[in-house]
Amino acid sequence: MKRKTKLLIGTATAALAALGGAAASAQDKYDLKVPGGLAFSEFRGYENWPVVAVHQTDNPPLLKVVVANPVAMEAYRAGVPGNGKPFPNGAKIAKVEWKPKKGADVPYDVRVPGTVYDLDFMVKDDKRFADSGGWGYAVFKYDAATNMYAPATLTHQPPQGNDAKCGAACHTIVKAKDYVFTEHAKR
Repeated sequence: MKRKTKLLIGTATAALAALGGAAASAQDKYDLKVPGGLAFSEFRGYENWPVVAVHQTDNPPLLKVVVANPVAMEAYRAGVPGNGKPFPNGAKIAKVEWKPKKGADVPYDVRVPGTVYDLDFMVKDDKRFADSGGWGYAVFKYDAATNMYAPATLTHQPPQGNDAKCGAACHTIVKAKDYVFTEHAKR
């Protein structure tokens, strides 16, 4: 073989190997779990769940949307948690948080979702999470540089435990509302 052909084959082989390695190392977020067993995969499809409400915080500045699976939405529509009744087992709530940015094509001052900040998940399972009010929690922080998620830690803002009880302490202040802060927003 000619030297030029060998160089071309060698370059192509190296490029394919690099692409194959990148594809093999790409993260499947649904493989992630927090200690205590709560897995990202338990929330598969959260991207298409109905909206419960939206939130905005100042510190850190975040835009948030709270969504719920059909079990939780049925309970919300029946008046839970405001009616004093608990969510049923199988209820799942997710909160997607973004760093806000100015809307590029909007003719007035509006903030829109920018980079994902983190994903917060809750699932009601009285048996599995009996020692945390019947709810399991998970927070997965997003790293824009790598386009990957990881369980949040005490270095995250706000600090998070990284196990399935990470939200239990914070949510005790709404124990009378079955440990859920967000009420279904009127439409």
